[in-house]
Amino acid sequence: MGNLCTCFSHKTVKRKQSEKRISNTSSNGLNSSNRWTRIRSSRKEKPEDAIILEQARAAALLFQQHQQNASIPFDRSTSLRYPASLASKKQPLPRSSSSRARSLTDPLLQPHQLVNQHVKLDDLETNHFVLVHGGGFGAWCWYKTIALLEEAGFKVSAIDLTGSGIHSFDTNCITSLSQYVKPLTDFLEKLADGEKVILVGHDFGGACIAYSMELFPFKVAKAVFVAAAMLTSGQSTLDMFSQQAGSNDLMRQAQIFLYANGNNKPPTAIDLDKSLLKDLLFNQSPSKDIALASVSMRSIPFAPVLEKLCLSEGNYGSVRRFYIATSEDNAIPIAIQESMINSNTPERVFRLKGADHSPFFSKPQALHKMLVEISKTPAS
Repeated sequence: MGNLCTCFSHKTVKRKQSEKRISNTSSNGLNSSNRWTRIRSSRKEKPEDAIILEQARAAALLFQQHQQNASIPFDRSTSLRYPASLASKKQPLPRSSSSRARSLTDPLLQPHQLVNQHVKLDDLETNHFVLVHGGGFGAWCWYKTIALLEEAGFKVSAIDLTGSGIHSFDTNCITSLSQYVKPLTDFLEKLADGEKVILVGHDFGGACIAYSMELFPFKVAKAVFVAAAMLTSGQSTLDMFSQQAGSNDLMRQAQIFLYANGNNKPPTAIDLDKSLLKDLLFNQSPSKDIALASVSMRSIPFAPVLEKLCLSEGNYGSVRRFYIATSEDNAIPIAIQESMINSNTPERVFRLKGADHSPFFSKPQALHKMLVEISKTPAS
């Protein structure tokens, strides 16, 4: 610190007078004045010099402050230091960069807060989630859920059904539910003996996991229906929507039927009007996720939607079922969801307040917590 004191100690500097300059001034005052004016104007401070001077002034100010208040620690950094009384005040955290205001029902939590720290994954019946997308979606829609579950230590598999996501098959050529669900049934068939998974189905994916539960009940520990078609035996997804005739005009407005086999033949697929996607599927979702969906969604094969399920109590009925209802859903309104719950009562119903039809976008944290809680729920 002695060196610092030396740097800023007061010194008297003697200027040497030049007899030659004095004589020049007396002999030719006008020219001399112009010459010295040019010299002074050429000696403008460089930006680097200005920065160094500012740092030096700050260091001197800090040193003077230290002399007045010895309780404040001092080092040679030129950073601004606040007294302890000011530093103790908590500054408000910056707002999220998301364009969507975060609601109290989906708080921003740290990863360690999302899962009960006392849960031992090895004690669970299974820690493997298999995520099944809805009509028009793909495995891509689960990206937030995948990240949260994997951070919590779970194993996650997201399936692209036939003609969905990056699966290259033409949706217009899908003629049955079994063909559409084949990637999922192939996955379950290849599981090791004794290995079980938790199936999670969204939207039309509910009918797909029900079909798979009937085929492989011994490989499914639990099934979770997320704003999904939870059908009874002999019922089709189209039947589900027909129950509430006239209650979902927005869905009818958004549907665009495709006729790959000719206009005189039944539709082969359904597209959704992109201008209505936000209101129908993503009315509570962030704009960046809506943009992702608008460039990623594909047609929905029509034949599987018409197919009636054949479900038995011994197979499908032996699997524990859970339902996650979405209160702000415009695609499968809450009235239709409640009707399915009452007709085919699951073990437990979870309710996502403020969630649209795509809770993996609009309420990812809350959805994650519910999935983890379901994984922990023991058999009654």
